[in-house]
Amino acid sequence: MTLKYRRADFPDDFLFGVSTSAYQIEGHAYGGAGSTHWDTFAATPGNVVNAENGDIACDHYHRWSEDLDLIADGGFDVYRFSASWARVMPDGRSVNPEGLDFYDRLVEGMLERGIKPALTLYHWELPSALSDLGGWRNRDIAGWFADYAQALMARIGDRLWSTATINEFWCVSWLSHFLGHHAPGLRDIRAASRAIHHVLLAHGTATQAMRAAGHDNLGAVFNLEHSEPADASPEARAAADRYDAIYNGAFLGPVFNRAYPEPLLDGIAPHLPDDWQDDMDTIATPVDWAGINYYTRKLIAPAPGPFPSLAEVEGPLPKTYMGWEIYPDGLGQFLRRVARDHTGSLPLYVTENGMAAPDAFQDGQVDDADRIGYFNGHLAQVRGAIDDGIPVKGYFAWSLMDNYEWAFGYDKRFGMVHVDFDSLERTPKASYHAFKHALSRD
Repeated sequence: MTLKYRRADFPDDFLFGVSTSAYQIEGHAYGGAGSTHWDTFAATPGNVVNAENGDIACDHYHRWSEDLDLIADGGFDVYRFSASWARVMPDGRSVNPEGLDFYDRLVEGMLERGIKPALTLYHWELPSALSDLGGWRNRDIAGWFADYAQALMARIGDRLWSTATINEFWCVSWLSHFLGHHAPGLRDIRAASRAIHHVLLAHGTATQAMRAAGHDNLGAVFNLEHSEPADASPEARAAADRYDAIYNGAFLGPVFNRAYPEPLLDGIAPHLPDDWQDDMDTIATPVDWAGINYYTRKLIAPAPGPFPSLAEVEGPLPKTYMGWEIYPDGLGQFLRRVARDHTGSLPLYVTENGMAAPDAFQDGQVDDADRIGYFNGHLAQVRGAIDDGIPVKGYFAWSLMDNYEWAFGYDKRFGMVHVDFDSLERTPKASYHAFKHALSRD
């Protein structure tokens, strides 16, 4: 099976890339990295499948050169990677020279191979020392995060193509502090409300600090999930609107429109910090681009009980190995909606899109035709949005390689490159070869 689209089917300046994140691939036990709240979350029984952690992961810390060769050989233009705050600053405040050296080598390796380095400052591994101080519930984290951004950017910022502050605000705040599925594993509306606000404030504060230091092409990455009412009732429509406000509007609204959506404020206003409105100008500090991570849609029904009073209903569409519905139309709808309601002419990038699959390894190969089909459906939506005048400038597949999938451990494989988690051997899958063919300039 092949990709239906080739490089020539997109504008000349359109960029193709792959995405990863530090804790999921690097091997956090190496290079002087400090403890993170993910280490302690994984060490708590019941939080992570098989109590697996990121100590070794894909051993990218030692195998980064091999991994960059895979990106270059695949014909990808951009490598969207993240840095670990706890590698750069093991206690959250003091710099670890080994950590800076690693990211310096990594960026140099990209440039030597003609790959554009796209940094994400935070992809969820908060230093344990800062978690002990309240983490994202503590307003001081905005300043701590800006200090971290400045320390890392002072070393590698002059060679980056782009920098994003936060990956997936919703996951950092709601998923982790209200639903409890990610570190720190809280289920508390007040904690979640403050985490929402403080992660946004940290984004704005760090963006201002980086801009003042002369860095440019700064953005943020939003994970967006399409929601539809489970039935035709007004109650289901209202529940779907609340879900949309929590998942999407909670972060797009403040960053681009200086406002939280009303269906969200109905639930979190009593728990927000005092004078939170005064932070909106900082939160809305202008960015140069916006990233959209998109995977699935949800059907939403009303449910009894306190805010948010909703429940997810299983939908009828084909599903990935994560149990997520495959709904490419949602990506096209979001690209149009974000441009219309929030970003205007600002460049948009699809910074993550991909699927988990069982990925049987047979005779030294992985024929992941279902993943190629997934990419085909979503690339068609990107192409359609461009045809409608939406300024989509790039598409970055998730993920380069199989990795540590957070609370799911090593069971869920999203990669275009198979990783044997015993030998750590890398084997490109059919989807990797499909992209390599599609991106060839021959």
